[in-house]
Amino acid sequence: MNYKIAVIPGDGIGPEIVGASIKVLDKIAEKFNHTFNYTEVLAGGAAIDACDNPLPQETVDICLASDAVLLGALGGPKWDNLPGDKRPEAGLLGLRKSLGLYANLRPAILYEELKAACPLKPEIIGDGLDIMVVRELTGDVYFGEKGRDGDEAAWDIMKYSRPEVLRIAKKAFEIAMKRGKKVTNVDKANVLEVSRFWRSCVEEVAKDYPEVELNHLYVDNAAMQLVINPKQFDVIVTGNLFGDILSDEASMITGSIGMLPSASMAEGKFGMFEPIHGSAPDIANQNKANPIATIVSVAMMLRYSLDLTAEADAIEAAVQKTLAQGYRTGDIFSEGMTLVGTVEMGQKIIENL
Repeated sequence: MNYKIAVIPGDGIGPEIVGASIKVLDKIAEKFNHTFNYTEVLAGGAAIDACDNPLPQETVDICLASDAVLLGALGGPKWDNLPGDKRPEAGLLGLRKSLGLYANLRPAILYEELKAACPLKPEIIGDGLDIMVVRELTGDVYFGEKGRDGDEAAWDIMKYSRPEVLRIAKKAFEIAMKRGKKVTNVDKANVLEVSRFWRSCVEEVAKDYPEVELNHLYVDNAAMQLVINPKQFDVIVTGNLFGDILSDEASMITGSIGMLPSASMAEGKFGMFEPIHGSAPDIANQNKANPIATIVSVAMMLRYSLDLTAEADAIEAAVQKTLAQGYRTGDIFSEGMTLVGTVEMGQKIIENL
């Protein structure tokens, strides 16, 4: 099979981790008789430097003409002083909006080999963690009306429409049906009208999935429960703002933000796949970055956008085997392990495919 992949290396360590991931994807192509055609495009800081625009229209057009998008990381202090609509982050928000990426899927998985890196007590994590955070991605305060009254006041409107909530809730319940059949809705319905509306829409969708258990948590309690009893969670569904915070918290209880992938899905199977960590400009071009989050993001791309389940399983198994063999990048290194760089970690995973 032939597939078209739009590739956005991005900024900082982005080109390094994407480069390692494409080599893994090439090995998959060889092993399973596929052809992946890559088109590299610009977004974020690299696009600002090249054409003074964090998201050129050419990038959007090529992404929309592809089967999936692989993204490295965007941003860095070099562009921190630019106006909000000219910063690299504007390119990321623009990609989500232009590509219709309404559902962000962030699995927080604690690998057996990295349990010692988890900041929680062993009795809390037990035999491991496997949580899926489903975050709405194109609404909320990030895309609501914004304003400023000189130096006196500023506002960002938190708003959701019924179709927006119904579709993200449906996505969460569909994922739960393939996992532990439990959905935890996170909102702030005791205070916010938009959360009361959100909750009623989630409960409406729940009626179509009688096999799935639904419970509700206020966002402050959810944040607390993630660190005192994370094993209670299977699928968490929440809005853009709360999801931004909780998904990072969930990722850190697994031991390293450098290990975890994400998928941002549109209607149908189209999606953009990226690691959840940042561009880490302090270690860029030093062969220190951990490529595993991006490599596992490639596995999510194969699974969710291209329907290549066996290929995705192969990558995930190779990552697990590489960790079991004791290979570690600096961010997950511990005594007795073998320290390797970005390139070497990618090569070890390829050898284990």
